Amino acid sequence: MPRPRLEVADIFRDHGPAYRREHAGHLNLPQLKVMSAIDNCRTAALGGHVAACTECDHQHIAYNSCRNRHCPKCQGATAKDWMQARIEDLLPVEYFHVVFTLPAQIADIAFQNKAEVYGLLFKASAQTLLTIAADPKHLGARIGMTSVLHTWGSAMTHHPHVHVIVPGGGLSPDGSRWVACRPGFFLPVKVLSQLFRRLFLEGLIRLHQTGKLAFFGELAGLADPDAFASHLAPLRKASWVVYAKPPFGGPEAVLAYLSRYTHRVAISNHRLVSADAETVAFRWKDYRIKRGDRMKVMRLPTGEFIRRFLIHVLPSGFHRIRHTGFLANGIRRDRIAEIRRLLNTEPKPGQTPVEGESDNPAGLDAHQPCPKCDGAMIVIETFTRGQTPRSRAPPRENAA
Repeated sequence: MPRPRLEVADIFRDHGPAYRREHAGHLNLPQLKVMSAIDNCRTAALGGHVAACTECDHQHIAYNSCRNRHCPKCQGATAKDWMQARIEDLLPVEYFHVVFTLPAQIADIAFQNKAEVYGLLFKASAQTLLTIAADPKHLGARIGMTSVLHTWGSAMTHHPHVHVIVPGGGLSPDGSRWVACRPGFFLPVKVLSQLFRRLFLEGLIRLHQTGKLAFFGELAGLADPDAFASHLAPLRKASWVVYAKPPFGGPEAVLAYLSRYTHRVAISNHRLVSADAETVAFRWKDYRIKRGDRMKVMRLPTGEFIRRFLIHVLPSGFHRIRHTGFLANGIRRDRIAEIRRLLNTEPKPGQTPVEGESDNPAGLDAHQPCPKCDGAMIVIETFTRGQTPRSRAPPRENAA
């Protein structure tokens, strides 16, 4: 894929220093680290290698990637590695996509308490599905799921929600058989919404009672228990948004979907239209439009664009992809093998990837063909950050 004409990195390099000066003391360490990583990604600052074609005289320099999970440039290779490790988890059953969204009043609290409230969102949504699925009135089975946190809407505003991919069935309570859901129907959305609302609010109140929530600015008054209770009272009767999309076309469609969603960041480089010191323009999808073309171009002050990007930086060490139920990390391999035995199926040839680090840990692309003749490329020199390569080859994007 050719390099986009404009990248988030370009905006950070050109306008990030002024933004950091203007907001000194108001940016946290993870946000500063993300800006630095994206600034340096695929530049000489991170080192790299020199690749040469085995068929012609072509050579080029490829700089290392930052591998930061918030970097738009680094997510393609990371997603590919992660997806390869997920192939063996796929089952020959229907899959469903369930989304749990926090109300705006809760999203405001989450913005000031990301680790605690995002963690609760994962826990409450997973427990909701596990509980309703285990109920004999619905499925009566122990299910598994993969959950992915997104904190943004298409306009990069704060919109925390969890996408959950769930196989359409589960293990019977005694583990002796596979219990399939009804074709095309997983679990009742209204029941899921009501239980999710209760579990989340109970968890949020516990966080408040144990002093794990912090409030400042316009929300400072919520530190008072009575004010907090009054803030939550209308939400106890409101409808919380939970919806289930129709089943996927099959396991391959699940993989295709996951590859698009698991390693997304707030905005991809390909959505950027233009940028200068005053304004950044980017494409976004207006979901309020029910028919016709939803794609629009939004123009934001450059500082506001950078702010919106940075509000989606996750706390250090926070996992935005989680596996629960029979897909939980400690038991997944054994449970999948047992379910395959019950379904009398075996993995397809080649569906036995080894989980772990990529065999291309630096994010390099020596395996890509020569841009001149499509010949095989080999690495002839490597250099670390701060070193200058001996080769006079041009950078890869300028070498074709």
